[in-house]
Amino acid sequence: MRATSSTARNCWIGVVSRSHVELGVEGGFIQLNHGKKAPLQRLKAGDGLVMYSPRTSYPDGEPLQAFTAAGTIKTGEVYQVEMSPDFTPYRVDVHFVKCRETPVKPLIEALSFIKSKTHWGAAFRFGYLKIPAADFDLIAEKMGAKQLAEKAP
Repeated sequence: MRATSSTARNCWIGVVSRSHVELGVEGGFIQLNHGKKAPLQRLKAGDGLVMYSPRTSYPDGEPLQAFTAAGTIKTGEVYQVEMSPDFTPYRVDVHFVKCRETPVKPLIEALSFIKSKTHWGAAFRFGYLKIPAADFDLIAEKMGAKQLAEKAP
């Protein structure tokens, strides 16, 4: 955890299908917005991260609507990999912790970043979002990843 408020830890949600989250957890990394660099550049070492999966797989998987992984950004260094000659996504390394998949619906009323409780899916539409520490703590606790919540400011 960082010492000064100017460099305080931020908390984030990444929006990725469960099958892609599983690949990231296995490899210790994330990609956001189909491998774009810009979203990852906002993540800093020590930031908290929860992954939300609207579907089991992209683009046509079964609806899931659950938080599927949680962890901490390792160094914040963004790097590029070649998955194929025409797909070279950007990644950032994450220390994922053991946790359980947790449905979003029972948490909607309690999460302050979800402004419209009726059209709650809109909160996730941009592929990633910064969230208040209190919301991060609640999600981490429900996922059984309390060790992450305890580190939040």
